[in-house]
Amino acid sequence: MTPDAPHAAAAPHIDAAPHIDAAPHGGADPHGGADPHGGADPHGGADPHGGAAPGHDSPPSAHPRTDQERLRRWRLVLGGQGADGTGCSLSGADAAMDRTLEALYGSGGGDGAGGSGTAAGRSGGSQGAGSGARSGGLGGSAPQVARWLGDIRTYFPTSVVQVMQRDAIDRLGLSALLLEPEMLEAVEADVHLVGTLLSLNKAMPETTKNTARAVVRKVVEDLEKRLATRTRATLTGALDRSARISRPRHRDIDWDRTIRANLKNYLPDHGTVVPERLIGYGRAARGVKKDVVLCVDQSGSMAASVVFASVFGAVLASMRSLATRLVVFDTSVVDLTEELDDPVDVLFGTQLGGGTDINRALAYCQSQITRPADTVVVLISDLYEGGIREEMLSRVAAMKASGTQFVTLLALSDEGAPSYDREHAAALAALGAPAFACTPDLFPDVMAAAIERRQLPIPDMAMHQ
Repeated sequence: MTPDAPHAAAAPHIDAAPHIDAAPHGGADPHGGADPHGGADPHGGADPHGGAAPGHDSPPSAHPRTDQERLRRWRLVLGGQGADGTGCSLSGADAAMDRTLEALYGSGGGDGAGGSGTAAGRSGGSQGAGSGARSGGLGGSAPQVARWLGDIRTYFPTSVVQVMQRDAIDRLGLSALLLEPEMLEAVEADVHLVGTLLSLNKAMPETTKNTARAVVRKVVEDLEKRLATRTRATLTGALDRSARISRPRHRDIDWDRTIRANLKNYLPDHGTVVPERLIGYGRAARGVKKDVVLCVDQSGSMAASVVFASVFGAVLASMRSLATRLVVFDTSVVDLTEELDDPVDVLFGTQLGGGTDINRALAYCQSQITRPADTVVVLISDLYEGGIREEMLSRVAAMKASGTQFVTLLALSDEGAPSYDREHAAALAALGAPAFACTPDLFPDVMAAAIERRQLPIPDMAMHQ
Protein backbone atom coordinates (compact mmCIF):
# COMPACT_ATOMS: atom_id res chain seq x y z
CA MET A 1 0.00 0.00 0.00
CA THR A 2 1.55 3.31 -1.00
CA PRO A 3 0.88 6.85 0.31
CA ASP A 4 0.05 8.09 -3.15
CA ALA A 5 -2.89 5.76 -3.56
CA PRO A 6 -5.55 7.47 -5.69
CA HIS A 7 -8.16 7.17 -2.95
CA ALA A 8 -6.27 9.40 -0.55
CA ALA A 9 -6.80 12.64 -2.46
CA ALA A 10 -10.54 12.58 -1.91
CA ALA A 11 -10.41 12.63 1.87
CA PRO A 12 -9.49 16.16 3.02
CA HIS A 13 -8.87 15.21 6.62
CA ILE A 14 -5.67 13.23 5.99
CA ASP A 15 -2.83 14.97 4.23
CA ALA A 16 -0.27 12.21 4.07
CA ALA A 17 0.53 8.55 4.73
CA PRO A 18 0.06 7.05 8.20
CA HIS A 19 3.43 8.36 9.46
CA ILE A 20 1.92 11.84 10.00
CA ASP A 21 1.85 13.34 13.48
CA ALA A 22 -1.78 14.38 13.59
CA ALA A 23 -4.73 12.04 13.81
CA PRO A 24 -6.80 12.23 10.61
CA HIS A 25 -9.69 14.11 12.15
CA GLY A 26 -7.65 16.92 13.68
CA GLY A 27 -5.78 15.49 16.62
CA ALA A 28 -8.20 13.85 19.06
CA ASP A 29 -8.19 10.09 19.49
CA PRO A 30 -11.44 8.89 17.93
CA HIS A 31 -11.44 5.48 19.59
CA GLY A 32 -14.44 5.72 21.79
CA GLY A 33 -17.80 4.12 22.04
CA ALA A 34 -19.84 7.28 22.26
CA ASP A 35 -22.45 7.65 19.56
CA PRO A 36 -21.90 11.09 17.98
CA HIS A 37 -25.61 11.47 17.52
CA GLY A 38 -26.41 10.38 21.00
CA GLY A 39 -24.43 11.16 24.13
CA ALA A 40 -21.96 13.57 22.50
CA ASP A 41 -23.31 16.87 21.32
CA PRO A 42 -22.37 17.09 17.61
CA HIS A 43 -22.62 20.87 17.65
CA GLY A 44 -20.68 21.33 20.83
CA GLY A 45 -17.58 19.47 19.67
CA ALA A 46 -17.32 17.30 22.80
CA ASP A 47 -14.61 14.66 22.77
CA PRO A 48 -15.96 11.24 23.88
CA HIS A 49 -12.85 10.87 26.04
CA GLY A 50 -13.16 14.22 27.74
CA GLY A 51 -10.22 15.75 25.89
CA ALA A 52 -9.95 18.65 23.52
CA ALA A 53 -12.74 18.99 21.01
CA PRO A 54 -11.48 18.06 17.54
CA GLY A 55 -13.74 20.65 15.99
CA HIS A 56 -11.81 23.43 17.72
CA ASP A 57 -8.36 22.99 16.22
CA SER A 58 -7.02 20.83 19.01
CA PRO A 59 -3.27 20.08 19.04
CA PRO A 60 -2.01 17.00 17.17
CA SER A 61 -1.59 13.69 18.92
CA ALA A 62 1.60 11.67 19.18
CA HIS A 63 2.90 9.35 16.48
CA PRO A 64 0.76 6.24 15.98
CA ARG A 65 2.19 3.52 18.21
CA THR A 66 0.82 0.33 16.69
CA ASP A 67 0.25 -1.30 13.36
CA GLN A 68 -3.45 -1.31 14.19
CA GLU A 69 -3.41 2.49 14.46
CA ARG A 70 -1.72 2.73 11.06
CA LEU A 71 -4.32 0.41 9.54
CA ARG A 72 -7.10 2.44 11.10
CA ARG A 73 -5.76 5.62 9.49
CA TRP A 74 -5.40 3.94 6.11
CA ARG A 75 -8.95 2.65 6.47
CA LEU A 76 -10.22 6.20 7.05
CA VAL A 77 -8.27 7.41 4.02
CA LEU A 78 -9.37 4.65 1.66
CA GLY A 79 -12.99 4.46 2.70
CA GLY A 80 -13.53 0.74 3.03
CA GLN A 81 -14.43 -2.14 0.69
CA GLY A 82 -12.37 -5.30 0.57
CA ALA A 83 -10.07 -3.80 -2.03
CA ASP A 84 -8.59 -1.35 0.44
CA GLY A 85 -6.51 -4.21 1.87
CA THR A 86 -6.61 -3.06 5.47
CA GLY A 87 -8.98 -5.64 6.92
CA CYS A 88 -9.76 -3.03 9.55
CA SER A 89 -13.28 -2.39 10.83
CA LEU A 90 -14.47 0.80 12.48
CA SER A 91 -16.76 1.42 15.41
CA GLY A 92 -17.97 4.22 17.62
CA ALA A 93 -16.66 7.68 16.76
CA ASP A 94 -14.49 6.25 13.96
CA ALA A 95 -17.53 4.79 12.22
CA ALA A 96 -19.48 8.03 12.64
CA MET A 97 -16.55 10.04 11.21
CA ASP A 98 -16.39 7.63 8.29
CA ARG A 99 -20.10 8.10 7.62
CA THR A 100 -19.71 11.88 7.36
CA LEU A 101 -16.93 11.36 4.80
CA GLU A 102 -18.92 8.70 2.96
CA ALA A 103 -21.88 11.04 2.60
CA LEU A 104 -19.69 13.47 0.68
CA TYR A 105 -16.94 11.42 -0.97
CA GLY A 106 -18.50 7.95 -1.21
CA SER A 107 -19.16 6.30 -4.56
CA GLY A 108 -22.19 4.37 -3.40
CA GLY A 109 -25.66 5.58 -2.55
CA GLY A 110 -25.16 6.00 1.15
CA ASP A 111 -28.17 7.26 3.03
CA GLY A 112 -26.62 10.47 4.18
CA ALA A 113 -25.18 12.12 7.16
CA GLY A 114 -25.83 10.26 10.30
CA GLY A 115 -27.32 7.34 8.42
CA SER A 116 -26.42 3.69 8.75
CA GLY A 117 -25.11 3.13 5.26
CA THR A 118 -21.94 1.12 4.91
CA ALA A 119 -18.83 2.97 3.78
CA ALA A 120 -18.41 2.22 0.12
CA GLY A 121 -15.04 3.76 -0.62
CA ARG A 122 -13.73 7.12 -1.66
CA SER A 123 -11.95 6.23 -4.85
CA GLY A 124 -12.41 6.62 -8.57
CA GLY A 125 -15.34 8.02 -10.44
CA SER A 126 -16.21 11.47 -11.61
CA GLN A 127 -15.72 14.47 -9.38
CA GLY A 128 -18.91 16.09 -10.50
CA ALA A 129 -22.18 15.91 -8.72
CA GLY A 130 -24.16 15.00 -11.74
CA SER A 131 -22.15 12.01 -12.91
CA GLY A 132 -23.75 8.63 -12.86
CA ALA A 133 -20.41 7.03 -11.99
CA ARG A 134 -20.20 8.86 -8.69
CA SER A 135 -22.78 10.33 -6.37
CA GLY A 136 -22.99 11.58 -2.83
CA GLY A 137 -25.22 10.53 0.00
CA LEU A 138 -26.39 13.75 1.59
CA GLY A 139 -29.70 13.54 -0.21
CA GLY A 140 -32.11 16.42 -0.69
CA SER A 141 -33.39 16.73 2.84
CA ALA A 142 -32.49 20.02 4.49
CA PRO A 143 -32.62 18.50 8.03
CA GLN A 144 -30.16 15.78 6.92
CA VAL A 145 -27.74 18.35 5.56
CA ALA A 146 -28.05 20.50 8.68
CA ARG A 147 -27.20 17.46 10.79
CA TRP A 148 -24.25 16.62 8.51
CA LEU A 149 -22.93 20.20 8.86
CA GLY A 150 -23.03 19.79 12.61
CA ASP A 151 -21.30 16.41 12.45
CA ILE A 152 -18.33 17.63 10.43
CA ARG A 153 -17.78 20.42 12.96
CA THR A 154 -17.69 17.75 15.66
CA TYR A 155 -15.03 15.60 14.02
CA PHE A 156 -12.85 18.02 12.05
CA PRO A 157 -11.05 21.33 12.66
CA THR A 158 -12.43 24.56 11.20
CA SER A 159 -10.04 24.66 8.24
CA VAL A 160 -11.12 21.16 7.16
CA VAL A 161 -14.80 21.94 7.75
CA GLN A 162 -14.52 24.81 5.26
CA VAL A 163 -12.91 22.52 2.67
CA MET A 164 -15.63 19.90 3.09
CA GLN A 165 -18.38 22.53 2.82
CA ARG A 166 -16.89 23.78 -0.47
CA ASP A 167 -16.66 20.22 -1.74
CA ALA A 168 -20.28 19.58 -0.79
CA ILE A 169 -21.40 22.67 -2.69
CA ASP A 170 -19.32 21.78 -5.75
CA ARG A 171 -19.75 17.99 -5.86
CA LEU A 172 -23.31 17.56 -4.67
CA GLY A 173 -24.95 20.68 -6.09
CA LEU A 174 -25.98 22.06 -2.70
CA SER A 175 -25.91 25.71 -3.76
CA ALA A 176 -29.68 25.86 -3.71
CA LEU A 177 -29.70 24.90 -0.03
CA LEU A 178 -27.76 28.06 0.78
CA LEU A 179 -30.89 29.96 -0.15
CA GLU A 180 -32.49 28.64 3.05
CA PRO A 181 -31.83 30.69 6.23
CA GLU A 182 -31.37 27.62 8.45
CA MET A 183 -28.62 26.34 6.16
CA LEU A 184 -26.76 29.66 6.22
CA GLU A 185 -26.87 29.67 10.00
CA ALA A 186 -25.33 26.18 10.09
CA VAL A 187 -22.35 26.64 7.75
CA GLU A 188 -18.85 27.83 8.72
CA ALA A 189 -18.47 31.19 6.98
CA ASP A 190 -15.33 31.98 4.94
CA VAL A 191 -14.31 33.88 1.80
CA HIS A 192 -15.32 31.02 -0.48
CA LEU A 193 -18.79 30.80 1.02
CA VAL A 194 -19.18 34.56 0.51
CA GLY A 195 -18.27 34.08 -3.17
CA THR A 196 -20.94 31.40 -3.49
CA LEU A 197 -23.56 33.60 -1.82
CA LEU A 198 -22.72 36.48 -4.14
CA SER A 199 -23.17 34.24 -7.17
CA LEU A 200 -26.64 33.31 -5.80
CA ASN A 201 -27.53 36.89 -4.94
CA LYS A 202 -30.07 37.43 -7.71
CA ALA A 203 -31.84 34.13 -7.01
CA MET A 204 -31.94 34.63 -3.25
CA PRO A 205 -35.42 35.00 -1.72
CA GLU A 206 -36.09 37.99 0.50
CA THR A 207 -36.43 35.73 3.56
CA THR A 208 -32.78 34.68 3.13
CA LYS A 209 -31.12 37.97 2.23
CA ASN A 210 -30.86 39.30 5.79
CA THR A 211 -29.21 36.07 6.94
CA ALA A 212 -26.89 36.12 3.93
CA ARG A 213 -25.86 39.70 4.65
CA ALA A 214 -25.12 38.77 8.26
CA VAL A 215 -22.90 35.90 7.10
CA VAL A 216 -21.08 38.15 4.61
CA ARG A 217 -20.68 40.92 7.20
CA LYS A 218 -19.07 38.54 9.69
CA VAL A 219 -16.48 37.44 7.13
CA VAL A 220 -15.82 41.03 5.99
CA GLU A 221 -15.37 42.28 9.56
CA ASP A 222 -12.92 39.45 10.30
CA LEU A 223 -10.93 40.36 7.18
CA GLU A 224 -10.91 44.05 8.08
CA LYS A 225 -9.56 43.28 11.55
CA ARG A 226 -6.76 41.24 10.00
CA LEU A 227 -5.85 43.55 7.14
CA ALA A 228 -6.78 47.14 7.93
CA THR A 229 -4.18 48.17 10.52
CA ARG A 230 -1.15 47.02 8.55
CA THR A 231 -2.54 48.42 5.29
CA ARG A 232 -3.06 51.89 6.76
CA ALA A 233 0.35 51.91 8.46
CA THR A 234 2.21 50.73 5.36
CA LEU A 235 0.50 53.14 2.99
CA THR A 236 0.71 56.13 5.33
CA GLY A 237 4.47 55.71 5.45
CA ALA A 238 4.64 55.29 1.68
CA LEU A 239 2.57 58.42 1.10
CA ASP A 240 4.84 60.44 3.38
CA ARG A 241 7.95 59.14 1.67
CA SER A 242 6.53 59.79 -1.80
CA ALA A 243 6.46 63.56 -1.15
CA ARG A 244 10.13 64.45 -1.71
CA ILE A 245 11.55 67.79 -0.59
CA SER A 246 14.95 69.35 -1.46
CA ARG A 247 15.69 71.09 1.85
CA PRO A 248 14.78 68.50 4.48
CA ARG A 249 15.41 68.65 8.18
CA HIS A 250 18.01 66.15 9.37
CA ARG A 251 15.43 63.64 10.59
CA ASP A 252 13.63 63.77 7.23
CA ILE A 253 16.67 63.05 5.00
CA ASP A 254 16.28 60.08 2.68
CA TRP A 255 19.88 58.87 2.96
CA ASP A 256 19.58 56.17 0.33
CA ARG A 257 18.44 58.58 -2.38
CA THR A 258 20.77 61.32 -1.16
CA ILE A 259 23.86 59.10 -1.44
CA ARG A 260 22.88 57.89 -4.90
CA ALA A 261 22.30 61.46 -6.06
CA ASN A 262 25.77 62.50 -4.84
CA LEU A 263 27.94 59.59 -5.93
CA LYS A 264 29.76 61.97 -8.30
CA ASN A 265 31.03 63.75 -5.18
CA TYR A 266 32.76 60.67 -3.81
CA LEU A 267 36.19 61.42 -2.26
CA PRO A 268 38.35 58.26 -2.49
CA ASP A 269 41.02 59.60 -0.14
CA HIS A 270 38.49 60.17 2.59
CA GLY A 271 36.19 57.26 1.70
CA THR A 272 33.13 59.44 1.85
CA VAL A 273 30.47 61.16 -0.26
CA VAL A 274 29.94 64.91 0.00
CA PRO A 275 26.13 65.43 0.14
CA GLU A 276 25.94 68.48 -2.05
CA ARG A 277 22.21 67.91 -2.68
CA LEU A 278 19.91 66.58 0.05
CA ILE A 279 16.73 64.64 -0.69
CA GLY A 280 14.15 64.20 2.04
CA TYR A 281 10.67 62.98 2.84
CA GLY A 282 7.69 65.28 2.98
CA ARG A 283 5.74 64.95 6.22
CA ALA A 284 2.09 65.19 7.22
CA ALA A 285 0.88 67.26 4.28
CA ARG A 286 -2.88 67.54 4.35
CA GLY A 287 -5.18 66.77 1.45
CA VAL A 288 -5.26 64.04 -1.18
CA LYS A 289 -1.80 62.91 -2.29
CA LYS A 290 -2.61 59.97 -4.56
CA ASP A 291 -5.54 58.66 -6.57
CA VAL A 292 -6.13 54.90 -6.59
CA VAL A 293 -8.36 53.11 -9.07
CA LEU A 294 -9.20 49.47 -8.33
CA CYS A 295 -10.52 47.82 -11.49
CA VAL A 296 -11.84 44.38 -10.54
CA ASP A 297 -12.91 41.54 -12.82
CA GLN A 298 -16.15 40.07 -11.43
CA SER A 299 -16.28 36.97 -13.63
CA GLY A 300 -17.11 33.81 -11.69
CA SER A 301 -13.51 32.62 -11.38
CA MET A 302 -12.54 35.81 -9.53
CA ALA A 303 -14.93 35.43 -6.58
CA ALA A 304 -12.31 35.44 -3.80
CA SER A 305 -10.49 38.37 -5.42
CA VAL A 306 -13.72 40.38 -5.49
CA VAL A 307 -14.20 39.81 -1.75
CA PHE A 308 -10.66 40.88 -0.82
CA ALA A 309 -10.70 43.81 -3.27
CA SER A 310 -13.91 45.11 -1.70
CA VAL A 311 -12.40 44.98 1.78
CA PHE A 312 -9.18 46.68 0.68
CA GLY A 313 -11.20 49.26 -1.26
CA ALA A 314 -13.07 50.19 1.90
CA VAL A 315 -9.81 50.42 3.88
CA LEU A 316 -8.16 52.64 1.24
CA ALA A 317 -11.28 54.82 1.01
CA SER A 318 -11.04 55.46 4.76
CA MET A 319 -7.62 57.14 4.29
CA ARG A 320 -7.95 60.89 3.72
CA SER A 321 -4.71 61.13 1.75
CA LEU A 322 -6.04 58.70 -0.88
CA ALA A 323 -8.90 59.22 -3.31
CA THR A 324 -10.07 55.67 -4.04
CA ARG A 325 -12.33 54.53 -6.85
CA LEU A 326 -13.68 50.97 -7.17
CA VAL A 327 -14.81 49.74 -10.59
CA VAL A 328 -16.10 46.21 -11.21
CA PHE A 329 -16.72 44.74 -14.62
CA ASP A 330 -17.70 41.74 -16.70
CA THR A 331 -19.04 42.74 -20.12
CA SER A 332 -20.46 45.86 -18.47
CA VAL A 333 -18.80 48.33 -16.13
CA VAL A 334 -20.16 49.42 -12.73
CA ASP A 335 -18.62 52.14 -10.56
CA LEU A 336 -19.16 51.23 -6.89
CA THR A 337 -17.16 54.10 -5.42
CA GLU A 338 -20.20 55.54 -3.63
CA GLU A 339 -20.64 52.25 -1.75
CA LEU A 340 -17.08 52.06 -0.40
CA ASP A 341 -18.06 53.11 3.11
CA ASP A 342 -19.59 49.64 3.53
CA PRO A 343 -17.84 46.69 1.81
CA VAL A 344 -20.92 44.51 2.33
CA ASP A 345 -22.92 46.90 0.13
CA VAL A 346 -20.07 46.75 -2.39
CA LEU A 347 -20.17 42.97 -2.47
CA PHE A 348 -23.92 42.82 -2.93
CA GLY A 349 -23.53 45.37 -5.71
CA THR A 350 -21.40 42.93 -7.69
CA GLN A 351 -22.77 40.26 -9.99
CA LEU A 352 -20.40 37.32 -10.27
CA GLY A 353 -20.37 35.52 -13.59
CA GLY A 354 -20.76 36.58 -17.19
CA GLY A 355 -18.11 37.45 -19.76
CA THR A 356 -15.09 39.74 -19.57
CA ASP A 357 -14.38 43.02 -21.38
CA ILE A 358 -11.18 44.39 -19.89
CA ASN A 359 -10.78 46.96 -22.65
CA ARG A 360 -14.13 48.54 -21.86
CA ALA A 361 -13.34 48.66 -18.15
CA LEU A 362 -9.94 50.28 -18.73
CA ALA A 363 -11.54 52.83 -21.07
CA TYR A 364 -13.81 53.91 -18.20
CA CYS A 365 -10.94 54.01 -15.70
CA GLN A 366 -8.83 56.03 -18.13
CA SER A 367 -11.62 58.58 -18.44
CA GLN A 368 -11.62 59.08 -14.64
CA ILE A 369 -7.90 59.92 -14.37
CA THR A 370 -7.29 63.64 -13.84
CA ARG A 371 -3.80 63.51 -12.27
CA PRO A 372 -1.86 60.83 -14.17
CA ALA A 373 1.43 61.37 -12.33
CA ASP A 374 -0.33 60.89 -8.98
CA THR A 375 -2.56 57.96 -9.95
CA VAL A 376 -2.17 54.22 -9.36
CA VAL A 377 -4.41 51.90 -11.40
CA VAL A 378 -4.71 48.32 -10.12
CA LEU A 379 -6.26 45.86 -12.57
CA ILE A 380 -7.33 42.63 -10.83
CA SER A 381 -8.14 40.08 -13.52
CA ASP A 382 -7.12 36.68 -14.90
CA LEU A 383 -6.74 38.51 -18.26
CA TYR A 384 -9.06 36.23 -20.23
CA GLU A 385 -10.18 39.07 -22.47
CA GLY A 386 -13.43 38.95 -24.41
CA GLY A 387 -13.06 42.49 -25.75
CA ILE A 388 -10.57 44.02 -28.15
CA ARG A 389 -7.08 42.88 -27.16
CA GLU A 390 -5.11 45.48 -29.11
CA GLU A 391 -7.12 48.35 -27.66
CA MET A 392 -6.69 46.98 -24.15
CA LEU A 393 -2.91 46.93 -24.52
CA SER A 394 -2.91 50.37 -26.16
CA ARG A 395 -4.81 51.83 -23.20
CA VAL A 396 -2.32 50.38 -20.73
CA ALA A 397 0.56 51.79 -22.78
CA ALA A 398 -1.12 55.22 -22.94
CA MET A 399 -1.73 55.30 -19.19
CA LYS A 400 1.88 54.41 -18.45
CA ALA A 401 3.14 56.99 -20.96
CA SER A 402 1.12 59.68 -19.16
CA GLY A 403 2.83 58.85 -15.87
CA THR A 404 0.17 56.60 -14.32
CA GLN A 405 1.44 53.68 -12.25
CA PHE A 406 -0.22 50.51 -13.57
CA VAL A 407 -0.32 47.26 -11.58
CA THR A 408 -1.84 43.98 -12.82
CA LEU A 409 -2.84 41.34 -10.27
CA LEU A 410 -3.86 37.96 -11.69
CA ALA A 411 -5.57 37.22 -8.38
CA LEU A 412 -5.94 38.86 -4.98
CA SER A 413 -6.46 35.82 -2.80
CA ASP A 414 -4.68 33.11 -0.85
CA GLU A 415 -5.85 30.24 -3.07
CA GLY A 416 -2.46 29.52 -4.65
CA ALA A 417 -1.36 29.83 -8.28
CA PRO A 418 -4.22 31.17 -10.43
CA SER A 419 -5.27 30.27 -13.96
CA TYR A 420 -4.66 33.19 -16.33
CA ASP A 421 -4.06 34.14 -19.96
CA ARG A 422 -0.29 33.85 -20.35
CA GLU A 423 -0.18 35.61 -23.71
CA HIS A 424 -1.84 38.72 -22.33
CA ALA A 425 0.32 38.60 -19.19
CA ALA A 426 3.45 38.50 -21.35
CA ALA A 427 2.20 41.42 -23.45
CA LEU A 428 1.61 43.52 -20.33
CA ALA A 429 5.04 42.61 -18.98
CA ALA A 430 6.55 43.84 -22.26
CA LEU A 431 4.85 47.20 -21.60
CA GLY A 432 6.45 47.42 -18.18
CA ALA A 433 3.35 46.26 -16.31
CA PRO A 434 4.20 42.73 -15.06
CA ALA A 435 1.22 40.57 -14.10
CA PHE A 436 1.45 38.47 -10.94
CA ALA A 437 -0.74 36.88 -8.28
CA CYS A 438 -0.88 38.63 -4.92
CA THR A 439 -1.91 37.39 -1.49
CA PRO A 440 -3.90 39.70 0.81
CA ASP A 441 -0.89 39.95 3.14
CA LEU A 442 1.34 41.17 0.29
CA PHE A 443 -1.12 43.72 -1.10
CA PRO A 444 -0.15 46.62 1.23
CA ASP A 445 3.50 46.24 0.19
CA VAL A 446 2.55 46.20 -3.50
CA MET A 447 0.52 49.39 -3.09
CA ALA A 448 3.30 51.05 -1.09
CA ALA A 449 5.83 50.26 -3.83
CA ALA A 450 3.47 51.60 -6.51
CA ILE A 451 2.88 54.83 -4.58
CA GLU A 452 6.62 55.35 -4.10
CA ARG A 453 7.35 54.42 -7.73
CA ARG A 454 9.82 51.74 -6.82
CA GLN A 455 10.16 48.14 -7.94
CA LEU A 456 7.13 46.02 -7.08
CA PRO A 457 7.65 43.13 -4.62
CA ILE A 458 6.73 40.45 -7.17
CA PRO A 459 6.71 36.87 -5.83
CA ASP A 460 9.22 34.89 -7.91
CA MET A 461 6.99 31.90 -8.54
CA ALA A 462 3.97 34.01 -9.43
CA MET A 463 5.66 36.41 -11.86
CA HIS A 464 5.04 35.85 -15.52
CA GLN A 465 8.41 35.87 -17.24
